[in-house]
Parts: sequence; structure tokens; C-alpha cells
Amino acid sequence: METFAEKVIQFNRQLSFSGELPEHIRILNPFENNPEINRISEQFYRKYYGDTSSRKMIIGINPGRLGSGATDIPFTDTKRLTEVCQIPVQSVNTHEPSSVFVYDMIRAYGGVKRFYKDFYIHSICPLGFVVRNSKNNWVNCNYYDDKELYEIMYDFMVASFRKQLEFGIDRETGYVLGKKNLSFIRKINEKEKFFDRLVVLEHPRYIVQYKSKESDLYIAKYLQILTGYRD
Repeated sequence: METFAEKVIQFNRQLSFSGELPEHIRILNPFENNPEINRISEQFYRKYYGDTSSRKMIIGINPGRLGSGATDIPFTDTKRLTEVCQIPVQSVNTHEPSSVFVYDMIRAYGGVKRFYKDFYIHSICPLGFVVRNSKNNWVNCNYYDDKELYEIMYDFMVASFRKQLEFGIDRETGYVLGKKNLSFIRKINEKEKFFDRLVVLEHPRYIVQYKSKESDLYIAKYLQILTGYRD
């Protein structure tokens, strides 16, 4: 029987979007032109998902440049990948504050093996975006930040998400990162019937940017919502 890992890997290998985007927005696909990203991603999933067990799903927004946009592993920068997951990366070096919070939470949960045995993290939109800002720089963009982008990507997001549900996802509860993300996913879920219910968690980016001094409280909240608090 095909493992959870092999389903993820096959999904990632075929991930692409050929539609036309607005001129000021570009697709962010970590698999393009970086063979090492393919290697480390596949190593990660085979290490932690090499079985046929089902997982609960934590649903992000879309990949960012410094996290899964660089490693294709959600909320996992190269520093966490190297130091915590013991998967070294040579071609790129990234540090993402959100990854710090997520891996602190994972450690409190009981470590990477235990956490990834129970949970699969990905995004409602599996590809990321960058937008040209007023200073002519390319910066992160969320799928819901631009109405035209959202409408263009809707069918792709739904089809891609359905494929991920087939990996072996427990569809009783979906855990959504970010209140604005929830507002969009709730509308999608009402139409597409992905999960029986949705539960929101504060987005890690919000926590590290605005509530960093309360990080331990948010970790406790995550644990309580995801599994019931563990001493």
C-alpha cells in the first residue's frame, strides 16, 4: 500500500499552475529549478510520514518565501530542518520567525516524530505568491489579498486540496491558521464539504510579530485545541 509520504511526494512533483496571473503577481513554486529542495522535501516526508496512518490537518494560507517557499515543508525553515529534523541543507539558508514558534510548539507536544505522526500541515493554496510593491520590490502575497488572484486560483486550490485529503486526512475537524484565512476557508468548506467542522488557531506569524512575549500561552492554547493539554 502506498504510504502517506509517497502520496505527498507525488503530489509535490506534479504541482504546477499554468494559468495567467495579474502582471504584478508571480507564482512561488519551491520545486522549480532547485533539485536539492526536491531531495530534502522527499527525505523529510519519508522520515516522518512513511506509513499509512491517517493525520489531522492544520491548514495554512500559502507558502512564504522563507519558510515552505524555500523548503516546501510548511513552517519549516532550513535552520529547523537542519537542527531539529537532522536534514542538512546546502544550497540555501533561511530563518523564519514563524518556524521558531511552530517548532517550539512541536517540542512541547512531544517532538517531531510524535507531532508529525498525528498531524499534516499544508495550505489551502499549495503554491505561494509574491507581489510587486510600491518600492518595486517583490514581497509575500496571500491568496486572499487580491480579489482577482483569488478568483483565478479558486478552482486550482479546490482541486489541489481534494488531492491532499486523499493522502489519509481525518475529515472530522480541520485546524485553520489565521482568522482571515478561516473566513475564506469557511466559505469554501460550505460549498466543497472538506471537513465536518473548522477550528481556528492564531497564525504563527501574528503571534511572533505581535504577541511574542505571550508565546508560551499560545503554545498552551495550541496544545489544548489540537489534543487537550499535555503536562
